[in-house]
Amino acid sequence: MNYRTIYLLSAFLSAGPLMAQESEDTAALENMTTTAETILDYMLKGGPFLMIPLAALSFIAVILIIFYLFTIRQGAIVSDRFMNAADALIRKQDYLGLIAVCNRENECIARIVYKTLDFATKNPTASFDEVREVTEAEGTRQASQLNNRISYLNDISRVAPMVGLFGTVIGMIAAFEGIGKSSGVQHMELAPGVAQALVTTAAGLVISIPSLVFYSIFRGKVQRLIAEMEAAMTHIMALLAAQNKRANYRGSARRESSDSE
Repeated sequence: MNYRTIYLLSAFLSAGPLMAQESEDTAALENMTTTAETILDYMLKGGPFLMIPLAALSFIAVILIIFYLFTIRQGAIVSDRFMNAADALIRKQDYLGLIAVCNRENECIARIVYKTLDFATKNPTASFDEVREVTEAEGTRQASQLNNRISYLNDISRVAPMVGLFGTVIGMIAAFEGIGKSSGVQHMELAPGVAQALVTTAAGLVISIPSLVFYSIFRGKVQRLIAEMEAAMTHIMALLAAQNKRANYRGSARRESSDSE
């Protein structure tokens, strides 16, 4: 055996595992392509009349989830930067400056403080209890808006299974009509039709389950942020009450001094 024969034999033996690996990769790719085509075929079997609304619901659910991930966060509800600025301005009794800060910020707590100070400045004779009522009303409105915002995911999680079930009922009605018109062994031919009718229910559940999971996550996050917003507003109202008492004390002291003179 010469060197050339030995070289060719070694090259063949080393190429064997590579060829086997390439064949395995090709087979895996073909299996993935077949699986994707099978899923697509199942989706198309549901019929465009109901699969198009289900696809629209899934698209809306994805958009809402992405939107909530960026908007339902602590910085959009109550931030440390705004609280530090509000604390400093209230201690200085610079309420006009705080109103300007509230106009620049797009936070829930900023809207509540703006409503409170706007009412207090436009109604200087109003009591502190009346100002507090305005604050509580605006806080309730902001909390309701946060809860209503995430309720769309809950609506999708409820509507999608109903749409899928509606498609299944229509398919089953058509299948049983076929049973009534056929006889004998032809009943077995209706099994694929029944399977196709169940595709819409499966699609509805695929949309409903993730929507419901994300709704539960966002609902817990909203409740935590609302609690933080209420705590922040309680802190601000306590500062305003302290400044109001201090202003009343100074006013009474000045009146007493002027009366004594």
